[in-house]
Amino acid sequence: MLSASASTRTDDPLAAPWCELDTDYRPQAFRVQWASSPWMNAQAHALRRTVFCREQGLFDGDDVDDIDAQAPSVRSLVALSCLAGEGDEVVGTVRIHEALPGTWWGSRLAVARDWRHHGRLGSTLIRLAVSSAHALGCQEFLAHVQAQNVPLFRRLHWQVMDEMVLHGRVHALMRADLAHYPPCHTPYAGYVLATGSAT
Repeated sequence: MLSASASTRTDDPLAAPWCELDTDYRPQAFRVQWASSPWMNAQAHALRRTVFCREQGLFDGDDVDDIDAQAPSVRSLVALSCLAGEGDEVVGTVRIHEALPGTWWGSRLAVARDWRHHGRLGSTLIRLAVSSAHALGCQEFLAHVQAQNVPLFRRLHWQVMDEMVLHGRVHALMRADLAHYPPCHTPYAGYVLATGSAT
């Protein structure tokens, strides 16, 4: 039941919009899945621009490249904050594509700044990326990983194959150990995470 103050509406046009949620409301769950609607794809691309263009300065204006033009073979994955069990906002993303038969790549892994403390959004995006590709016949899953993220990927059973400089930053070419990524045949359902889960 709403409190008297929360349930009281006002005719003052300058008053804040009425809402029964606390102003410091935080979602209680997240869903990591393949993007399944245009708004998810739009928010995923917007998050990529924020992280890779504005925050990191890797690209000027936009990070869209030739891989994005290979739709429908390219898949965007999203981490969604959930409201009443439904996806509400994209707070993380990664894309995957099959470059050669059996060889898949992951790229553009990004988590919104306000949610990087969560601890499992990035790792669960990686898990679904590899596991969903595995279900589609992936025999090798690769990624160019920024140097600061290599320890995370190592913990997730990836190995370094080479090092190089891309876009002015040191990257490692890494390969996932598919034995640790059982096939996921339901990528649109994906995985659900609780707020505050540990790494």
